Amino acid sequence: MRVWFNRTFSSVYTAIKLIREADTANRFHVIHSNPNPHSPAGRVAHQFMVEPTGLDTDAYIDWCLAFCVEHRIDIFIPGKGATRLALELDRFAAIGTRIYSVGSHAALTTIHDKARFYAETVLDGAPVAEFAPFETLEQFDAIYAELRPRHAKLCVKPSNSVFGLGFAILDEERSSAALLIEGVEYHTGLQDFRRGLGELGSVRTMLLMEYLDGHEYSVDSVGDNGRLVTAIARKKPMQAGRGQLIDMREDILAATAELCRIYGLSGMFNAQFREGAGSLRLLEINPRMSGGIGMACVAGPNLPWIALCGFADGFDSVTIPPVRDGIRVTELTSAVELA
Repeated sequence: MRVWFNRTFSSVYTAIKLIREADTANRFHVIHSNPNPHSPAGRVAHQFMVEPTGLDTDAYIDWCLAFCVEHRIDIFIPGKGATRLALELDRFAAIGTRIYSVGSHAALTTIHDKARFYAETVLDGAPVAEFAPFETLEQFDAIYAELRPRHAKLCVKPSNSVFGLGFAILDEERSSAALLIEGVEYHTGLQDFRRGLGELGSVRTMLLMEYLDGHEYSVDSVGDNGRLVTAIARKKPMQAGRGQLIDMREDILAATAELCRIYGLSGMFNAQFREGAGSLRLLEINPRMSGGIGMACVAGPNLPWIALCGFADGFDSVTIPPVRDGIRVTELTSAVELA
């Protein structure tokens, strides 16, 4: 069975490696493509192809379709273009390729827009932090005046972003220059931020939110059309360098299962939560593998393998080992020569 991972996040290296380690019967032939000819994931796939660059969305979808025909792809696990490809399942099925989509186009569109996602998601066990969207200085000031009396700290982040890009805690006392010189990460001076907003006039949609100062939990999960098949929850340390704790909290797993049901999720996805104000809060869903997927799988279940086998054969035929709750995990790096 020929499986294709197109351009996606760096976690694809770990996913392909885990799949090949588990595939002792050599059932799956894994292909990876990327515009970067030195993509690390190309080292662990059976085949590697260089993707074209500069294509618009429609042209890229057409290229994917031709790629599937040329390379006889049975299962396509998309990264780039995944939201749009969720509209093209029938088109690819007509040429014999099944797209492993994490969710419907509507679900993925909502998940990627945090303002909409927060407004529409009702999760009793892990409600969203108090927030409001803004695009101008005037809107920001009005929301700040409303939220600040209720919360000790506020933060901002883009409605649409990855890797935490654009996130910052608002510091009411220090300037951005002072924070930079002091080496304080993920903070920006409040007055500097306001000044910048005023100079820009309007910006892409941003969120002003209460800042959650507790532990963060990352839950690597496998879904099956809205049913949570398995999940592994990692508790992140407050200080770097101490590893992460596998912590299978019942309330976190229940909240993850409810998110999976609400959005009809399938395959690999990641849910993130954080503690604040004495309760668990929802941060986001990443409709893809997380960067920490390798650490999660140390705890027992090989999530990429489970997801692939379940999609290929149905999850009734997949054996899922128990999670080693309470172990501490980390990642080690090693240097290699690129071909």
